[in-house]
Amino acid sequence: MRIRPVAADVLIALAQTCVAVLLGREASSQGQPPLDLLGYMLAVVINMACAFRSKAPVGVCLFVIATWTLYIALGNWPVVGTYGGMIACYTVAATRPARTSVSCAGVLGAVWLFAGFRAGSDSMPSVVVQALAVPAVIWRFGRVARRSTKLADQLAKEQEARARREVAEERGRIARELHDIIAHHMSVISVQSGLARFVFESDPPTARGALGTISATSQEALEELRRMLHVLRAEDLDGEPSAPMPGLSRLSDMVERLRAGGLPVELRVLGELRPLAPGVDLCAYRVAQEALTNVLKHAPGARTAVEVCYERNHVSLAVVNEGTKANPVRNRSGSGHGLIGMRERAKLYGGTISTGPRSEGGFEVRLLLPTSAQPV
Repeated sequence: MRIRPVAADVLIALAQTCVAVLLGREASSQGQPPLDLLGYMLAVVINMACAFRSKAPVGVCLFVIATWTLYIALGNWPVVGTYGGMIACYTVAATRPARTSVSCAGVLGAVWLFAGFRAGSDSMPSVVVQALAVPAVIWRFGRVARRSTKLADQLAKEQEARARREVAEERGRIARELHDIIAHHMSVISVQSGLARFVFESDPPTARGALGTISATSQEALEELRRMLHVLRAEDLDGEPSAPMPGLSRLSDMVERLRAGGLPVELRVLGELRPLAPGVDLCAYRVAQEALTNVLKHAPGARTAVEVCYERNHVSLAVVNEGTKANPVRNRSGSGHGLIGMRERAKLYGGTISTGPRSEGGFEVRLLLPTSAQPV
């Protein structure tokens, strides 16, 4: 059960006040003068003042010690007011800098000595030891509590910062997914719509084929967007997404769609095909998608080869175009969001990726992803 700090302070003050009153009734049996009405009132004030210790630690500590000093000066049993002074001193040590807390502990020790001299105790060495040891122990416990509180606050801040980083990483992942889905499909639709408009009257069959490609591409884009939104809402829903995320098995469909749009692209698959981990499969597919989208944007009509090679412990992907229409400045910079997204995806799954212009012309993207040697 969680209790608010103010409520906890009030409960502690009430408890120690009750203990002080009960001790006051035992004063006569301990050989001390019995408490009168003023003595009980001062005992109650000393202990109940601790209910406000969290709001004004230093002020409450000084007030409690001053009231306790008056209580002792009137000839009352010092033990009755001891708990209030110790609790107040501990609170200062737990919430204030060392210089302030040491001063309060020193004042508490001085009043402790005053109580011993006022009572005329025969064992003053014991009183001196108590006056030195008790405030020191209380101060030490308070400092430990202060350090623990700081560490807890620091841990909470670090957890909050980590949560913000995770949110930022998730936003980046979503942004990459949206970029891959929208950029590729809209590039295909743009090329096909331009082709359809160009040959609408001179070559109606080609125009109809381009319109069919636009329809299929837009439908696939909508399906991928729905699938991604379904995944994003998965925490609020029961069950798995209605369809798997795309992978290398759908690479041939993408190549056929681009080929129908006039891009001379060839797909080669080497090695023994096997299922891959979903994340690795999606990573390879998105990299191929982004690379082919860049060909459409920067080297339309360039002859392009896509090669997928399944090895025992890894899968490699290469997208190479032989065109010379690519913008060499953009290719060298490699600062586009698409290329950054490729690198981030490859890094996420422990892979490596290289992108850049070829010496003989064109541009190439090569991806290497580690996989399990056994089928997933």
